[in-house]
Amino acid sequence: MGGFTLALIAHDGKKDDLLRFAREHLELLRRLRLVATATTGSMLAAELGLEIERVASGPQGGDLQIGARIVTGEVRAVVFFRDPLTAHPHEPDIQAVLKVCDVHDVPLATNRASAEILLARLGELARGSAGRDERDPGEGRDDPGPLGPGHALA
Repeated sequence: MGGFTLALIAHDGKKDDLLRFAREHLELLRRLRLVATATTGSMLAAELGLEIERVASGPQGGDLQIGARIVTGEVRAVVFFRDPLTAHPHEPDIQAVLKVCDVHDVPLATNRASAEILLARLGELARGSAGRDERDPGEGRDDPGPLGPGHALA
């Protein structure tokens, strides 16, 4: 697996959506180091055979565990299929994940459309690290932005 860690989180009402999304991006996901909250990770591992490190479930502190890894730089991107129309008892933990992504400039996809864009960029980086494009992804830019220099998949 690659050295780039992607966190995968999904609320109960969005787990099937994340499963479909992951199935469509299985080849790329197999190249990444993955971490997920407990139920989400177990589902993806069982259904798709992905190797996923699992932390606690979201309500049991898993969102906070992933947030801590964002702060330390271990998790470098997050796909979090949130259910904004359902109340969650651990809402402060959810907001903490969103906040640390913003504070630490970590790309965060909270729906399928933004996740497609994020994984498209990760796919570009993966192809580059496979020798197809050795250029620095931020080359020629004053501000490389998220997933520019320092965000290589290696």
